[in-house]
Amino acid sequence: MMDKTFDPSSVEARISTRWEEAEAFKAGREDRKNAVPYTIVIPPPNVTGSLHMGHALNNTIQDILCRFERMRGKDVLWQPGMDHAGIATQMVVERKLAERQIQRRDLGREEFVKRVWEWKEESGGTIVRQLKRLGASCDWSRERFTMDEGLSQAVLKVFVDLYKQGLIYKDKRLVNWDPKFQTAISDLEVMQVEVKGNLWHIRYAIDGQPDRSITVATTRPETMLGDVAVAVHPEDERYKDLIGQFAILPLVGRRIPIVADEYSDPEKGTGAVKITPAHDFNDFEVGKRHKLPLINIFGTEAQLVLSGNEDFLDGLAQTDDLKAVLALDGLDRFEARKRIIAMLEEREILVQIEPNTHVVPHGDRSNVVIEPYLTDQWYVNVKPLADRALDVVRKGQTKFVPENWEKTYFQWLENIEPWCVSRQLWWGHQIPAWYDDQGNAYVAMSEDEALAEARAKHGKDVVLKRDEDVLDTWFSSALWPFSTLGWPDDAPELKRYYPTNTLVTGFDIIFFWVARMMMMGLHFMDEVPFDTVYIHALVRDEKGAKMSKSKGNVIDPLDVVEQYGADALRMTLASMAAQGRDIKLSVQRVENYRNFATKIWNAARFAEMNECRRVEGFDPKAVTETLNKWALSECAKAINEVSAGIQAYKFNEAALSAYRFVWNVFCDWTLELSKPVLQGADSAAKTETRATIAFIFDEICKLLHPFMPFLTEELWAIKGEDGPRREAILALSAWSNLDHLIDQQAEAEIGWVVDLVNEIRSARSETNVPAGAQIPLVLVASSADVQARAGRWGDIVKRLARISDISFAEAAPKSSIQLLIRGEAAALPLEGVIDLDAERARLAKEIQKLDVEVGKIDAKLGNADFIKRAPEEVVEEQRERREESLTRKAKMEEALGRLKDAG
Repeated sequence: MMDKTFDPSSVEARISTRWEEAEAFKAGREDRKNAVPYTIVIPPPNVTGSLHMGHALNNTIQDILCRFERMRGKDVLWQPGMDHAGIATQMVVERKLAERQIQRRDLGREEFVKRVWEWKEESGGTIVRQLKRLGASCDWSRERFTMDEGLSQAVLKVFVDLYKQGLIYKDKRLVNWDPKFQTAISDLEVMQVEVKGNLWHIRYAIDGQPDRSITVATTRPETMLGDVAVAVHPEDERYKDLIGQFAILPLVGRRIPIVADEYSDPEKGTGAVKITPAHDFNDFEVGKRHKLPLINIFGTEAQLVLSGNEDFLDGLAQTDDLKAVLALDGLDRFEARKRIIAMLEEREILVQIEPNTHVVPHGDRSNVVIEPYLTDQWYVNVKPLADRALDVVRKGQTKFVPENWEKTYFQWLENIEPWCVSRQLWWGHQIPAWYDDQGNAYVAMSEDEALAEARAKHGKDVVLKRDEDVLDTWFSSALWPFSTLGWPDDAPELKRYYPTNTLVTGFDIIFFWVARMMMMGLHFMDEVPFDTVYIHALVRDEKGAKMSKSKGNVIDPLDVVEQYGADALRMTLASMAAQGRDIKLSVQRVENYRNFATKIWNAARFAEMNECRRVEGFDPKAVTETLNKWALSECAKAINEVSAGIQAYKFNEAALSAYRFVWNVFCDWTLELSKPVLQGADSAAKTETRATIAFIFDEICKLLHPFMPFLTEELWAIKGEDGPRREAILALSAWSNLDHLIDQQAEAEIGWVVDLVNEIRSARSETNVPAGAQIPLVLVASSADVQARAGRWGDIVKRLARISDISFAEAAPKSSIQLLIRGEAAALPLEGVIDLDAERARLAKEIQKLDVEVGKIDAKLGNADFIKRAPEEVVEEQRERREESLTRKAKMEEALGRLKDAG
């Protein structure tokens, strides 16, 4: 006897164990060795990570694909693993050590890295347990880590090979520098924060023209100490005669040229821009164009470094102003800013302070202002790799879904810059470069190889020192599709599972991860790493706002799983995963799908109580009852719809097709229409109906399994206790194709009954017919088929639609509303049931109110100022309200039309 209710918390752990014991998710199973492979590599979550709603969506989609393809008989490898997350992990461990008053540098590199590994073994990988809780069907026996021995070898080989091919080199360039962590960081780790600051207007004297000056405006006055030019637009009439002249840098006394460059915008500020190539990315480009020197005035902690700075001091005369500036040596940049502003004010060369709201880059983990910083770093010349990665997408060898994301991919790769791959951290893949005392670099797979290279160069043994930097975390992630399969070894998994099939990821890492995997896969494997890149949308809160801790609107997926079960969350996310549309998630929606799980469970109990058991040798093609034929036919169509939806990456359509079939067709109609037979005397019809319901229930388990694996696996086991022995657990059972059961005649008959009842219910509701009122139904000028159907199904129609009697007439009676069911007319006489005139007036008034409502919304949406200023979610909410109002209005107009026809 089934439990009265479905309790996800007790079922989920038990089912997980069952899958593990059956090795259900293992790639290369003996029974699949000749099957077509299907491979997905998981976007490796950070080892420090914890499951958030984005992960839940991403992994639900991957799991739907993997479970579906596994049931379709493929040898599925869903490759799991974690990323070592250089900066994030180092930060976590440093914080833990700081709690015990231990500093990283006091420990030394070797001991610190040892502590990180200890932390990883004890606390890392929480997210893996959480993914299992969600039902992720990865081959967990193959779990990889970007710092494990095999992947580390792959990283070393790629670096060495690219270096020997001339594609990796060391250069002095500007990077995003995090002064707190004292490392370069990637653009992805930089967040743009809007701040209320100032624009300081500073007067620069013109050399040799005492009566003239040029005013520049800056948000970072401390960087003026590194100025090497002033740029003006070549067409700016105000400054044309100054192009080629020299300005004198205030406080410092450096003579700097005035150059013509289109980077300067005549409409912005004063139209003259100070150029500091060592401390601004745009200025760096201007500097390259005009061959300007680079003067770095900052140290690694964004402190002024002036004393002994030869580049800064070069050619400067000793003055009192310069002495005052040199006294700032060692000051933090923001303290230096205050002092410099005060000095400019004292000398009356600060022309104006203008309040200015602007965007300032911050480190996403350190929360400190990022400094463009000139430093020696390792770079990959990715341009030759990018050209090939562009070509394969243009030729359709890899396609993006939705297709519009190709534009983002093309835009980034067409404008690609050298990739800075070095980081000033201790946790990560240490760069395989060693230096002799003359600064010559030896890049090799091991220190022994580097020593051999140095010996060959010098003719004797020399002492080498290893580069202290580590590689950008994205470097190892770029190799993920082939390094996880055993490359650079000649592993059999590499031959079988590469290239992979589908990559499921978010739009924000198309460049940082997807494009780099494409480049590395093509370069080292000579094949695209995946044939399809599915880009899923964001999960927002119910109002459309981005979830953030500061807003307090974060929905924790584990809390939701705890309360409603993993299946309810998964089904919610899948049903809302429309291509290109962000998900507006509310807990209420998850609760609705928990109710769906309850509905399925109750239907299973109903089937059990009515002795609907699986029957040995049952042939669904042999059923004779029209209702059973219809139910099987609808089931076959639902299977096709779900299959088509998943294969087209339209997960919302697939999930909703499954939902509609189970809730509406099976629970609401099949079981309801079966009740008279099931509750009647024993007969051949009753036996057949029981067997049909049991058969369809198995198909429902299969149909819903990719979306709701725990509930369906549990029901599969329960229903398998009766009847023929199960050949496999549900996760390994075959996906069905029941096209041979599609029956148009059965659909015409039962479909008519369903449509008739639905139309009557809808008409009653729209025209305010009291719920308990029994009203007559007149079938108007009916065909012989309809008359026969009414004879067979009349009692059921009366019961389900609250009809007092069914009659036939050549014309609709007076004061009746008319319905059209599959081209045939029907009428509901309402005289004496409702006040027709009052109802017409009510509907007309409701329509008028909705017109006013839509008019107000249109005025807002037509207001450019509103669209510009209102948050995105507010604008979207207005559009949705407009859509809802128009839908409601259409229903009201339909009801009013019916009443007008009623005379």
